[in-house]
Amino acid sequence: MEAEITLAVVESATEDWKKYSRCDALIVGAGPSGLTAAKYLAEKGIKTLVLERRLSLGGGIGGGGMLFHKVVAEKDVKDILDDFKIRYQERRGFLVVDAAEFVAKLASGCIDSGAQIIQGVSVEDVIFREDPLRITGVCIQWSAVNLANLHVDPVFIESKAVVDATGHAAEVVSVAAKKVPLNVSVIGERSAYSEVAEKLIVEKTGKVVDGLYATGMAVASLYNLPRMGPIFGGMLKSGKKVAEIIARDLGKL
Repeated sequence: MEAEITLAVVESATEDWKKYSRCDALIVGAGPSGLTAAKYLAEKGIKTLVLERRLSLGGGIGGGGMLFHKVVAEKDVKDILDDFKIRYQERRGFLVVDAAEFVAKLASGCIDSGAQIIQGVSVEDVIFREDPLRITGVCIQWSAVNLANLHVDPVFIESKAVVDATGHAAEVVSVAAKKVPLNVSVIGERSAYSEVAEKLIVEKTGKVVDGLYATGMAVASLYNLPRMGPIFGGMLKSGKKVAEIIARDLGKL
């Protein structure tokens, strides 16, 4: 019986890895912007994979505001919250959302749309091509290998669009900027200015170079924008916007 358990796990997982070794959209990071982008991409029939280095989802949502189990969003994201069936209350001009429900329903909405999420996988480098310069995929490793400080070569996933949704560190754009002649630099985010940050995050969301896109707080680090704390409307709008840009670039609109 035990061998059959192993085979059921390994065979099923291997089928997914074979399916997603080439994909249309690869999203790095299962935070709010990444999960939002994945739902809207997959709904358009775009083969979408989300990789998350941790064994948890939701990025910075789970802790709420300083471990108070609520976060807020602006009223103009009601349509996105409704798309994910996320409940909210109106208070002090904001929509207040339960942090656990927010994470759970973003994830379930993403999965129900047809996107695949795989946890415990880190992206440590990109694949690039020249003439013209473009990003064509990523190098991946088990997060546990990195935590154990073992030297193990990565494997690769090819993708027509790679999305940096890694949050404050902008990890994918950062490594690409160091090793590929992108002519961009990741400066890091500025101190808090919530109103401005929420607006600029969405405005600056989009393509970094052919094949590579940034969404969410990765945008703030890339363009030296202010942070905004436990307000997530900009994250949702950024995720939806990057999905629309990629769908257009892939001819799916």
